[in-house]
Amino acid sequence: MSERIGIVGGGIVGVALARELAQRGDDVTVLEKEPRLAQHQTGRNSGVVHAGLYYAPGSLKAQLCALGRELIRELCEEKGLPYREVGKLVVAVDDSERAALAEIERRSIANGVPDLARVDDPARMREIEPHVAGVAALHSPHTAIVDYAAITEAMAQDVRAAGGRILLGHEVIGMRPDGGRVRVITARGDEAYDRVIACAGLQSDVVARFVGADPSPKILPFRGEYWALAPERTELVRGMIYPVPDPRFPFLGVHFTRGVYDDVHVGPNAVPALAREGYSWLRISPRDTWESLRWPGAGALAKQHWRMGADEISASLLKPRYYRKARRFVPELRMSDLTHKTAAGVRAQAWGRGGELLDDFAVDQVGRVTLLRNAPSPAATSSIAIARHVIAHHLAGARV
Repeated sequence: MSERIGIVGGGIVGVALARELAQRGDDVTVLEKEPRLAQHQTGRNSGVVHAGLYYAPGSLKAQLCALGRELIRELCEEKGLPYREVGKLVVAVDDSERAALAEIERRSIANGVPDLARVDDPARMREIEPHVAGVAALHSPHTAIVDYAAITEAMAQDVRAAGGRILLGHEVIGMRPDGGRVRVITARGDEAYDRVIACAGLQSDVVARFVGADPSPKILPFRGEYWALAPERTELVRGMIYPVPDPRFPFLGVHFTRGVYDDVHVGPNAVPALAREGYSWLRISPRDTWESLRWPGAGALAKQHWRMGADEISASLLKPRYYRKARRFVPELRMSDLTHKTAAGVRAQAWGRGGELLDDFAVDQVGRVTLLRNAPSPAATSSIAIARHVIAHHLAGARV
């Protein structure tokens, strides 16, 4: 029997859920506070379709990334959207990074990353990326690049074609039980639904409070800033050049990515944002900042990561420091090649009361409301797979 389902959030995961539900016959409404879809994390990331190199084997990330990659590729083929397998080279710049590279290789094999190759010969590395420097690398030839905002819009067309509604400019400001249903309150009115699924990204803990969910995990916003590579220097990068990530931190580090429209950007870094939607240092929310500072885990997080945080902040404020991070992988890079900062993104990083940064996807259930509490990268890659997982495991109120 079909149900009336409200979805809070018009990013790629919310719209993917709406598409799956509408196509199976449910009456679906997407409520998005912005005037357009995909305005935050979906439209402000690197556009990478991840192959699954980094994720703990057996985790939801690992499982849903593998399936999601294939589903995104199939959707792009169906809709005639660009899907370019430009490949990724994860580079150990010196011998101290070999052990960490070997761990990524182990995870990649366990996760079934297709056609992964270990490259221990620097000359072979330069056959893949002619301007790269390092002592060893992993090559993932099927790591791809797409336009996630265009994918979101294409899925939104399917939602509408199946009879679903997408209401833009409808910010959800409350929810309450209503006789076996859930009444969702917006600044433009309210409606009752049989079920509600919240995919609110940077606002996910705010929406969770509406239904009395556990305050943990809380969202800690991290801004990722990108520099554009000068058009006449884009030949420095064929596909993607990534560092070996620090396993203590849930970010990949500054890297080079050739975009789906052949622009090349460098980044992102990861600096604490001073607002949930703090896309620059000038965007400050005293309330958001105070909530982060007073969270029980704030002290533990600062104690554990202050050195890395200080390094990231200094690179954000001082272009030469950012440049030096990037130049380790491409020695021919000149500082003048980084022409300007492009649109930054903010990652909705969930963290617990003890200061721990959550790594895996996390979904909660409160009555008839399903809450996607943590959906960091590779959520865009995994979006259709996440949608199918939520429908299969949570809409009946079950927990994984």
